[in-house]
Amino acid sequence: MRLVIIGAGFAGMYAALSAARLREIRGVSPGQLEIALVAPEPTLVVRPRLYERKPETLTAPLFDMLEAIDVSYVQGSAETVDTKSKLVKIANANGTKKSLSYDRLVVTTGSRLFRPNIPGLAEHGFSVDSLDDAITLDKHLHGLAMRPATTGRDTVVVAGGGFTGIEAATEMPARLREILGTSAKTRVIIVERNDAIAPDMGAGPRPVIEEALRKVGVETRIGAGVASLDESSVTLSSGEHIETETVIWAAGIRAAPLTAQIPAERDSFGRLLVDRCLQVTGVQGVFAAGDAARAACDDEGNYALMSCQHATRMGAFAGNNAAAELLGLATRPYHQKTYVTCLDLGEAGALFTRGWERNVEMVGDVAKKTKREINTVWIYPPRAERAAALASADPERVTDL
Repeated sequence: MRLVIIGAGFAGMYAALSAARLREIRGVSPGQLEIALVAPEPTLVVRPRLYERKPETLTAPLFDMLEAIDVSYVQGSAETVDTKSKLVKIANANGTKKSLSYDRLVVTTGSRLFRPNIPGLAEHGFSVDSLDDAITLDKHLHGLAMRPATTGRDTVVVAGGGFTGIEAATEMPARLREILGTSAKTRVIIVERNDAIAPDMGAGPRPVIEEALRKVGVETRIGAGVASLDESSVTLSSGEHIETETVIWAAGIRAAPLTAQIPAERDSFGRLLVDRCLQVTGVQGVFAAGDAARAACDDEGNYALMSCQHATRMGAFAGNNAAAELLGLATRPYHQKTYVTCLDLGEAGALFTRGWERNVEMVGDVAKKTKREINTVWIYPPRAERAAALASADPERVTDL
């Protein structure tokens, strides 16, 4: 029997850990149940941190951990999935291709930044969506120091006033001072189409966010979007023209394209619809988790968000359930009633909320300490020691805050 997991993000990592944990508990050998993880590299990109300095350091190796728990690593990118023949076709960077059969499949292919067809965006826009994107932005920012001091050089526009946009924007003033010097007349501007900053956060936390933006000197343009951009400026839908050589796009994500190959319903974000045990609706033997799945967290109408907090726990349930089916065991319904947010606000600290109502629990330096712990400890892989790694993947305890 073979269980194949596509993707080495937070959901894929915990799907592998949880499936291996159940295999171990039931006394089944790796020869009887093979668990294979397919990814271009055996590396976790710590995507929630890519707005920070030195993005090239924001990865964590997975190979030793996978080896410790007897999960096979298959290098390459999954190009196609045939759910009828139960085959995944994989392409490697060197051009070689191969097929891998499966008895159960877990799709954890994550998400991609949605880039609309705005004039100039593809050529001149930056992002913190992927490791390569974040490294490209970082090199660009450092390169600004070699350019003449102009308004455009010293101005950064962030398109999108959601979670990612706010974290990128509030980090930017300090980064610009380090690169350009304290005498530079730097500006950072968030552009948000909705009528309020942080539209998904609700009214409760918004005053804290707005005060933090004022404190770090980030301006906002509300009720406007980016209409076009070039190498030296951006024009907003309001007609405002802003001189800038740096536009960071942070305005929405979609599930990775591979989900479109699964013959099942998807939501407006491209996520596969799954049942409570994370099996793709109407497709036998295929599970999905993380940003690839639209999953109910509870019976009150709350659905998992496209975040590592939800991806980690979903992955643990999906891996457990895929392995359980192969071993003839009962599956376990995914649930995640506890929900918190911790928003980095740069030199203004952070904001910590709890519950779907986003009740504010911590702000400022206290919340910043929690944010640092989340970013540097909690979201990293367990150590590459078999017992500890497997123990970390109990679905009922993963991200139980």
